[in-house]
Amino acid sequence: MNTASTSEGVVAAGAIRIGAGRSRRFVGAEHGADVSYFYVENQPGEGPGLHWHPYSETWVVLEGTARITVGDETFVARAGDTATGPARVPHCFTNVGEGMLRILGIHASPTIIQTFLD
Repeated sequence: MNTASTSEGVVAAGAIRIGAGRSRRFVGAEHGADVSYFYVENQPGEGPGLHWHPYSETWVVLEGTARITVGDETFVARAGDTATGPARVPHCFTNVGEGMLRILGIHASPTIIQTFLD
C-alpha cells in the first residue's frame, strides 16, 4: 500500500484530493484495489467534458441533479440514482441542479484511463 493509507487500509480523503477542491481521485492500483473512482463535487453548470474509457463507468448520484450523456442518449439522474456507461462510448455529465452535485464515478479498472474528445 502507498503512504496515503493507514495500517488499517483507510485512504485519507486529503491524500487523494484533486487540487484545492473537495473532489477526489482514487486509483485502485495504488491501494491494492481492482476498481478506481472519482468523487466529484460540482457547482451548477460544472462537469467534465465529453470523454471515454476502455472500460465501463458507473455513476452514483449522492446529492443534486446531473444531466448525463452516454453516446446518443441524455437523461437526468437525481440523488439516489445510479447510471452506467459502457466501455468506449463517449459520455459526460453536468450539474443541472441549483445546488452542489456530489457524484461518485466508479471505474471498472485498477487504473483510470480517459480520453477527452473536446
